[in-house]
Amino acid sequence: MRVAVSQFATTANVQENLASCIRMINEASACNPSLIVLPEYCNTLFNNKLPSTDDNLTCDTSDCYIDNEQAWNEALSINGPFLQRIAEEAKKQHCYIVINVTLQREHKDFFSGETLDNTDKPNISVTSCLFSPLGQLIHQEDKRILTGYENKFFTPADKKTEVISTPLGKLGFLTGYDSMTFDVARSLALQGAQLLCNSINTCSLDQCGLHDHARACENNVFIACANKAGQSQILSPDGKVLAKLTNNKAGYTFADINLDTPDNKIGLSHKFRPDGTALIKQRRPTLYQALATAIKSSYNEKKIQSEFVPETVNLAIFSTYKSNEQAIEDVCHYIDNNLSDIIQLPELFFIADKKITHESMQLDEVENLSQQVITQVSAVLRPFQYVCTDLVIDGEHQAVLISKQGLLAKQPQLHFCQRYQWSPLGNDLTRVNIPLEQGSIDVVMLTADDANIPEMVKLAALKNIHLLLVPFDIQEPYEVEYGLLSRAAEHRICILAASREKSFTHSFSSHQQTAAHQTNKIKAQKSTGLIANLPKEFPLFSQIKTTKFNGYINYPLVKYQHGKITKAIIYPDAADNKLNLPLIYTLF
Repeated sequence: MRVAVSQFATTANVQENLASCIRMINEASACNPSLIVLPEYCNTLFNNKLPSTDDNLTCDTSDCYIDNEQAWNEALSINGPFLQRIAEEAKKQHCYIVINVTLQREHKDFFSGETLDNTDKPNISVTSCLFSPLGQLIHQEDKRILTGYENKFFTPADKKTEVISTPLGKLGFLTGYDSMTFDVARSLALQGAQLLCNSINTCSLDQCGLHDHARACENNVFIACANKAGQSQILSPDGKVLAKLTNNKAGYTFADINLDTPDNKIGLSHKFRPDGTALIKQRRPTLYQALATAIKSSYNEKKIQSEFVPETVNLAIFSTYKSNEQAIEDVCHYIDNNLSDIIQLPELFFIADKKITHESMQLDEVENLSQQVITQVSAVLRPFQYVCTDLVIDGEHQAVLISKQGLLAKQPQLHFCQRYQWSPLGNDLTRVNIPLEQGSIDVVMLTADDANIPEMVKLAALKNIHLLLVPFDIQEPYEVEYGLLSRAAEHRICILAASREKSFTHSFSSHQQTAAHQTNKIKAQKSTGLIANLPKEFPLFSQIKTTKFNGYINYPLVKYQHGKITKAIIYPDAADNKLNLPLIYTLF
């Protein structure tokens, strides 16, 4: 099937906007698409207000609606002439069309379903409408997450998001902020979605440059993103850009995709880790619910951490290329000559081939080496200095934190993976308070595939941590290219993740704007761990003060692991700056 995404500006004049929609549909139809996706707010000019009126910012700083009356007047009737014309175009071009508009809705009583008239605020939804090639409106999906001034004028969806089955495949719909967090895309993927149609209205690069890639990879789905302000794109399930518009001019681009082939199954239920682990079988919904309930019940408890969080913490990643006792000695030599506060080691850093743990005799030897790690590492650590890695203790694979006094904390592996199929799984997520010379910070450790599960990182972040420690063995490039970075930005946490270096073979495609010419190249790329830091000041406000908008409003400061030793400074107090991210994002 051929998918096209279109981008164009709108005005406060509904008829002008209809003309723009028709024009862009006709232009995109030149590539004979099966599906055309249009951007958010196609019928109206709506912008959340910025916290500054500085004209040097490149984003549109115009106000949103004057009042609810204007919002209602610019909204559409579901059976009105605007959407009837779109239906006619779908039939004329013989393709599916996704268009996002504001709709006039009746107020209904939740229980009785009766219409209510005694309400002050009009009921207006922000809705993605899907028209079939027969000109029929076959699906409506209201926007779920309203942010900023949207809450003043619009009403959020009151039902669960749905996937619609079509002859093309199973389609899901995202709007606005939806792809900035994992939740909505994951819900659609669990329902079988293969292609997510994402209508947005933003001039920030956070979605198209980071979060959309993460959503595609973690759910094994295509994403077709149409944006008013530029950077409309189509992504493959491995996060590769298939087609993209790189400027703010009106236009369209397209790509040919296959949603279901014998050799390439699309969708979450068909996603397997390279070691053969089925991602859908890794998930533990009952665990997430139990942990979420426990975290919620403890919100009123006093935080464990001290009153003072240090301004900076020195972190380091150390990766040895040796094995067994020599690897332990190599690490101890490094620690003895290093002043970093926290040192992160890769997953079972002293073993090159994890398959040996599948044999009972060799697993016993690994457990003996694990005890040796604790003894030798603790002997060379200084006061207020820590090492995080993972070990085998009492037959369980678990992340550990070692101090000068010995084993400080343990975190069992929480999700099944083939690499450690013999290990029992834990049921608790432990927050650890780490005393440092200038204060203390709170951390959580995740190992094996645990940090690859977005639900688990969210639960860790809900524990109000400053830093996530991840001893892992990278399985797919997206984990460090997009996955962990998206988690750091989404939850405003620092991340220290170490892995043995891996080489992956990528198939890259060079796409011109029309996607008419493609040349394929094979390139080997090395992937490692990373240190994801947060800026001292929330990025948005620092950019407003300097009037230099770099396109991103909440992108982590990243230093990738390189060679044996990688060092960086983080600002843990920035993790306390968990502002209303939905509000912040949709200011753009």
